[in-house]
Amino acid sequence: MRFLFSLLFSFLAVQGFSSTKNIQVKTETDTVKRNLKKELVFPNPSNVSKLFYVQRDPNTNTVIYELNTDKSGALDKDDPLHVYWIKYADKGQKEELNYIQRKFAYGVNVKAIKSDEYDVRFVSYKKMAMNLLKGDDGKYHIFATIAKKQAILNRIFVKVEGGSFWIPNIVYVELKGTDPETGKEITERFKP
Repeated sequence: MRFLFSLLFSFLAVQGFSSTKNIQVKTETDTVKRNLKKELVFPNPSNVSKLFYVQRDPNTNTVIYELNTDKSGALDKDDPLHVYWIKYADKGQKEELNYIQRKFAYGVNVKAIKSDEYDVRFVSYKKMAMNLLKGDDGKYHIFATIAKKQAILNRIFVKVEGGSFWIPNIVYVELKGTDPETGKEITERFKP
C-alpha cells in the first residue's frame, strides 16, 4: 500500500525544480556545503475549473483534476475526468500528463455506478475511494471520506522528505475538503 502511494507521488518529485539551494560557507580549514530549504508558497489554482488538485514538495507544480465536458458543457460519460499539470515552478503553463504519469501515478480509474455517479480511484492508490456525483447545488463534485465524514474533496497535499526516486519518504498526506451540510472546511492528515 505504501509503495503504491509512494509511486504516485514519486513522479511528482521529479517534475519541476527543487526547493533547495547549495550554499558554500568558508571555515578556517575548508569550504562546507550546506543545504538550506526555502519555504515554498503553494498557489491556489482558483483560475481553473477544477474538482480538486494535488500538490507536494519539493516544488509548486500542481496536478489538476477537472470535469471532462464537450463544447455544450455536457459531461463526457465515457471519460468524465481530465487530469493535467500546471507547471508553476516553470512558467505556469498547462501540460498534459505523460503516459507513465497517467498509467502509473496520477491517472484515475473511473467506473460508472449509476446515472450521474462514478467510482473514482487513483491508478496507484486504489484504497482511496472517491465518488464523482452531483451535489445539492446541482454541480458535479468529488466526494471522499475526510476525518470520517463524506466531504467535497478540494485539495491533497503530500509532504515528502528524502527517500529515493521510486520510494520517496512520505511524511504525511493531507486531505482538505468542505462539509456539504455546513460549508465548513474539513482536514485530515495521515501517513500512508
